[in-house]
Amino acid sequence: MGGTSYNATFTASRLADHKVKGTDVFTHTADVAAGKVAAGVHELLDPSKPNSAGKFVRESFDSDVHPNSRAIGVLFDETGSMGGVPRRFVEKLPNFMGMLVKKGYIEDPHILFGGVGDATSDRAPLQLGQFEGGNEMDEALTNIYLEGNGGGQQTESYELAMYYMARHTDLDCLNKRGQKGYLFIIGDETPYPIIRKKEVARFIGDKLQSDIRLSPNYDGWPRNDLYEYYIDEDGKQQRRLIEGDLLSELQEKFEVFFIMPHEGSYADDTAVTSRLRTLFGQNFIMLENADDVCELLCMLIGLNEGYDVSDAAADLKAMGASAASVKSVSLAVRGYKPSASAIAVASGTLPSTGTDSVTRI
Repeated sequence: MGGTSYNATFTASRLADHKVKGTDVFTHTADVAAGKVAAGVHELLDPSKPNSAGKFVRESFDSDVHPNSRAIGVLFDETGSMGGVPRRFVEKLPNFMGMLVKKGYIEDPHILFGGVGDATSDRAPLQLGQFEGGNEMDEALTNIYLEGNGGGQQTESYELAMYYMARHTDLDCLNKRGQKGYLFIIGDETPYPIIRKKEVARFIGDKLQSDIRLSPNYDGWPRNDLYEYYIDEDGKQQRRLIEGDLLSELQEKFEVFFIMPHEGSYADDTAVTSRLRTLFGQNFIMLENADDVCELLCMLIGLNEGYDVSDAAADLKAMGASAASVKSVSLAVRGYKPSASAIAVASGTLPSTGTDSVTRI
């Protein structure tokens, strides 16, 4: 995946065409609403299906077009009040790519877009595109099914997406250059504490021997949720603590962020925010306005690639971000310090903007 170049003009024209026609750019969601297709995951985002190479994996590989690929995953909670965030993000996608490439943050970004719901109740709780370097990423983003459901209990199945990204991704940036990818989860609830083998089998296809703990440090849950039951040699029912540390496994591949827009359902719920802070530490970041998700992602990548807040803020302004957005994201990252495992050193002259197409530098 990721063998073509991104053209911002193409994306802008596509968005404009939908506006003129009065049609929904999220075409799969529109087709479901119109009864043209069954409700569920679009075939191009189905994690239980193989990719074009016949492998059950999302690949970010170098190519002639992108010799220095860098994997970036952006996963949206598409339930409830969060369902509008992907709609706002797609409007800013050209600026997102422009910021990364034209400002020199990432030479060859490969973007994977996906959606997350609740595996206990939703028809499409896990939707994952491929890592793409060209306008194929537009198609993946706008084929996310905005189901708008959710389980209604302060939890969504982010852990299922984290499992897939940990065990079903193959990244040249890591394998060849020792560079982690970036993974951004945008949501307003907490993951379930356990990756359930039955859900993995149903939505991904893996046959696990047992459930997996998301993190041994994940507190605030009823203890019964963390145990599995079995019959011992004497025929008696026993229980044992579910083992595992899937989050640490994921963090070996990606610098993982959880972004919570303040307009989400539980931004003021300290039980929710404390659990997320326990899991993600300083990489749990609250954002005042969901409109600024794109700018925040650019800012965080810039900081981890060796730029400081003032430089990143200036770059955002140069790419057309409003003063209010720049202020919002600058406040959101106040106190954040880039990870030593992710930071790169910025050097050389920043590339010129050239045309309005984003091509590899």
